[in-house]
Amino acid sequence: MTLAGDPDITSDFLVPANQNNVDGNFFTFTGMRVLVNEDFPTNFTVLKASMVEFPALNGQSVSYAVLQYPTGSLNPPHTHPRSAELLFLVDGNLEVGFVDTTNKLFTQTLQAGDMFIFPKGLVHYQYNADPNNPAIAISAFGSANAGTVSLPKTLFATNIGDTILAKSFKTDVPTIQALKAGLTSKPALADQSNKPKAKL
Repeated sequence: MTLAGDPDITSDFLVPANQNNVDGNFFTFTGMRVLVNEDFPTNFTVLKASMVEFPALNGQSVSYAVLQYPTGSLNPPHTHPRSAELLFLVDGNLEVGFVDTTNKLFTQTLQAGDMFIFPKGLVHYQYNADPNNPAIAISAFGSANAGTVSLPKTLFATNIGDTILAKSFKTDVPTIQALKAGLTSKPALADQSNKPKAKL
């Protein structure tokens, strides 16, 4: 596995080539305003502020995400190849964990006000096991573009051959095909009339 990070820059900040005038607007990201007074989503949702969404972050070695977990939702196992993730739980409870390079699992149950660090490049997850209450967290990254590699999607929603996956998981091709089919099915629309409001 190869890991990387943001390069050091030799100026105060980087401006995209197509941008001529820089003022305070360039350094302001308004994409999180959608969280204020909005209904809580019915599926796990991530709202990111990386250099893709907020170009002023390019070269600053920092980015941000707000994660919303409805009851029973999961941020499935994934990695960030270019950064650690520092998660702050704003509201609710989460079960979190990561696996180190010796295959040791580290887990914790977080409550509002707790922070948890997911080391750079390691497989990790978050799960809201609470059947009654949603959870919301804020994650900070030490890269303007931490990257996300979702293990279920990377393994079962790409063109890796069924036989290769079956041999890797010591199972048969029909099992692999069932896993792939499960990832491509669309969830049914839920009743949204009693959705809680997002709390920040």
